[in-house]
Amino acid sequence: MNQEVQNIKQRFEIIGTDLMLDRSIEKALRVSPTDISVLITGESGVGKEVFPKIIHQLSHRKHNKFIAVNCGAIPEGTIDSELFGHEKGAFTGATSTRSGYFEVADGGTIFLDEVGELPMTTQVRLLRVLENGEFIKVGSSKVQKTNVRIVAATNVNMDSAIKKNKFREDLYYRLSTVEINIPPLRRRKNDIVLLFRKFASDFGKKYNMPTVRLDDEAQILLKNYRWNGNIRQLKNVTEQLSVLEQERAINASLLGSYLPNPVSNLPALIEENNDGSDFSSEREILYKILFDMKKDLNEVKKVISKIQNDDPNYKISDLNDISEKLNDNFDKQALVTINDKSEYQTQNDNFEYAEEIFEEETLSIQDKELELIIKSLERNNGKRKAAAKELGISERTLYRKIKQYDIKL
Repeated sequence: MNQEVQNIKQRFEIIGTDLMLDRSIEKALRVSPTDISVLITGESGVGKEVFPKIIHQLSHRKHNKFIAVNCGAIPEGTIDSELFGHEKGAFTGATSTRSGYFEVADGGTIFLDEVGELPMTTQVRLLRVLENGEFIKVGSSKVQKTNVRIVAATNVNMDSAIKKNKFREDLYYRLSTVEINIPPLRRRKNDIVLLFRKFASDFGKKYNMPTVRLDDEAQILLKNYRWNGNIRQLKNVTEQLSVLEQERAINASLLGSYLPNPVSNLPALIEENNDGSDFSSEREILYKILFDMKKDLNEVKKVISKIQNDDPNYKISDLNDISEKLNDNFDKQALVTINDKSEYQTQNDNFEYAEEIFEEETLSIQDKELELIIKSLERNNGKRKAAAKELGISERTLYRKIKQYDIKL
């Protein structure tokens, strides 16, 4: 898969080595051969528009039309006509019958950018297309069929939009059969300088001038800047430097003059430092938590090994202690206070890696715990008090676990 991801990056000119970015590309690769709907989420300027092209080009629809529609740029009064077409005389100015995008793109892919901006009436029409492939032109009563794959993108917080009745919940679930989140640029610190160099090289060729270069301090400032406008903002700053500055060597002071509020504007952190460590960013905290989880996993594997070898010194209480440590590490996620919901979502996405790692181990632990309880009860002829003492847990805990696992005595 790694080689496939690298090939996709080269083909679609995606710059970066960030793991979250790679994971998003992997998702696009896996979903491409299917016809299921995809929702691409992320802040404005992160490059969401690249992923629908990847999905279309790697699908069986690649030889048919790909139409990109910016839903936020079309006036509310005409968007139904643009998407579904209209009949002659359907409204003032409709001097002829017009085919909409869903008719034109039949057999292909439609990319609905800024789908969160769709009016509620249009959302109802779109839901019908997703449910049974049917639509009706404006001013017509004839039902038409279309075989179109829909890929949508939004920078809107969909949970909030649904709660405010600005977006239909049923449509959201139809669109987001698979959801791909694109990380913001500030979460891809190691990619920022790479992107700057790429843009600087491109603008140097475009304007026929030497490429601008950053000194070490300028690179540090670039990496620590918040980049609210993400890749789009970085590209804009790079172009300004390339065109306006006579000096090709850019220092931190000069770069700072092109950045609004150049002092690092990272989210505030609230953390519990049990070991005296002082972390300066959410990413470092995340790495520490994942490292702690990895150590705990090794302990889990040792315990499971003991269970498999019927080690008489092993007790369920050992397993419970480790489980509590794992839960504590997950709870540390709440110690990071994030300024906005989109960042909070990205933080959660980072933890998906850890959750996937633990899923199989958790199931294995439960199986071994059940096996150990049954063996102890059998050795003690079903006497709970004796079994609980042997297992190193209270009789009440044993009773709860018997009920939990539905053990028949």
